[in-house]
Amino acid sequence: MRSRFVISILLMSISVAAWAINDSPETTAPAPARTEVMAERIFQQEAKLVDTMHNYSPLVETYIQRLKPDADLGTQPDKDRYFLGRLALGSKGPMNTVFNDNNKARFITRALDRLNTFYRINYQHLGFMQMVFLNDQFDKEHYQLKYIRQQFLGEVRTLVFDVQPLNHDQTRFQGRIWVEDQDYNVVRINGTYGPNTESKFYLHFDTWRMNLQPGVWLPAYVYTEETDAQRFSERKLAMKGQTRLWGYDLKHSGQQSEFTDLQVESAEVTDTSSRGPNEAQPVQSQHLWEREAEDNVLDRMERAGILAPDGEVSKVLQTVVNNLEVTNNLNIEPEVRCRVLLTTPLESFTVGHTIVVSRGLLDTLPDEASLAMVLSHELGHIALGHRINTKYSFSDRMIFSDEQVFRNIGLLQNPGDEQAADLKGLELLKNSPYKDKLGTAGLYLVALAHRSRDLTWLVSPHFGNRLASTGPIHQAAQAQAPKLEAKNIAQIPALPLGSRVKLDPWSDRIEMLKSKPVTLLSVRDKMSFEVTPVYPNLVMLPNSNTQEVAAKPAQ
Repeated sequence: MRSRFVISILLMSISVAAWAINDSPETTAPAPARTEVMAERIFQQEAKLVDTMHNYSPLVETYIQRLKPDADLGTQPDKDRYFLGRLALGSKGPMNTVFNDNNKARFITRALDRLNTFYRINYQHLGFMQMVFLNDQFDKEHYQLKYIRQQFLGEVRTLVFDVQPLNHDQTRFQGRIWVEDQDYNVVRINGTYGPNTESKFYLHFDTWRMNLQPGVWLPAYVYTEETDAQRFSERKLAMKGQTRLWGYDLKHSGQQSEFTDLQVESAEVTDTSSRGPNEAQPVQSQHLWEREAEDNVLDRMERAGILAPDGEVSKVLQTVVNNLEVTNNLNIEPEVRCRVLLTTPLESFTVGHTIVVSRGLLDTLPDEASLAMVLSHELGHIALGHRINTKYSFSDRMIFSDEQVFRNIGLLQNPGDEQAADLKGLELLKNSPYKDKLGTAGLYLVALAHRSRDLTWLVSPHFGNRLASTGPIHQAAQAQAPKLEAKNIAQIPALPLGSRVKLDPWSDRIEMLKSKPVTLLSVRDKMSFEVTPVYPNLVMLPNSNTQEVAAKPAQ
């Protein structure tokens, strides 16, 4: 006992994390009988998760980048693919419904665009979806669990096991799992399926789950990577991809509510008079009619799970818009609002007097001036009176399946309005605090133009127009930009995907990441517009009815 006490003190002096692990109840491998009991609990909880997932239909977004060697950066994306759908479990396993999109040529139907020219392998997006679960025969008859150690993932203490199939004749998972030590839920999966055959090739993946409700851990992220896998006689496979799941609680999204939320005003409060102040003038009536179309569209997008609820990030965008309005003496009614589209492709657009910016665009913009450049263009549309189609004021036009939201809501601007909005946006920028700070914005546009031929899906919008590189705003910004220098570690033209916005997979609420900036060690750390691995800071919810988010940004 004394020697163990001394060892604990020494480890504590080295690392708090190491102390936490060694101070836990079990510092050595548990007895075989104890391991069998834990394994049985793990198998049971994984089967329970599969049953639980029948109650949910989260959105699943997968973005893949193929990699090519680069002398300076190590590797660089040279092709990409994208998929957005909804995951549902049927009696035979994962099923899906894709979101149809008129803006994207050759959009996927049942497969991830049949990547015949992309490694000459037909990757099925269902294969990506199956990475969120272990094999349907994950039990003691088919798998052996070998205890490795204890480890903290974020704030959650986990037990680490290596997983080995007992029979290699059928498709089986092989790798490692992390299991929280309270209820034995699997919170992380790292490995691959096998064996590979002439017709099937399984990717390596790293899956993370989050405690989104008390006692319920649900899939949130999947990172996929292959760096040097040889595909038989074909070229080496080099790729990386990220899958995000969200929209678990869509029944409470938008303006939907329970009947118990219904509020009826008393007769004393209700104004039943028909006096002048309560009558809308013709111009006001037109504005109210347009606002109704705007609200209908925003509410339908939020109920479909692709638009974040109004919140912290919207206020950040609103602050920049206010700076543009105040310095240009704009008094726009109804007031300008801001929202965030939850998808990865880079885009911005207007819905009436609401400016919408995609999560992917926010993630990659390097600074506030770059954001102001994007918002000024959209504010130009609003200031010039470019209106939403009021056909959306009729509620019957909002009755369609979620998967048709991109097809049924058209928000593209015609080229003439785009040019006019760009000129107006440039005027707004010249009178704003950002007029002399557009060098980084111009550099962002130069880098985007440099990558746009390779990352065609990243720059293909769902709703809006493509980010132009030749308009007046962009020409003015690029005129202030320095030369793009890939070897200059101090020059960051754009950030990696996932750099700014954190999404709660349960409620779809978003917030800005508050992690401290990381010092770049080499130019290979720049990774502009690139996919990266995900390491959420896991947190275990207390046993209560709370619905707060279950992961906090790493400190």
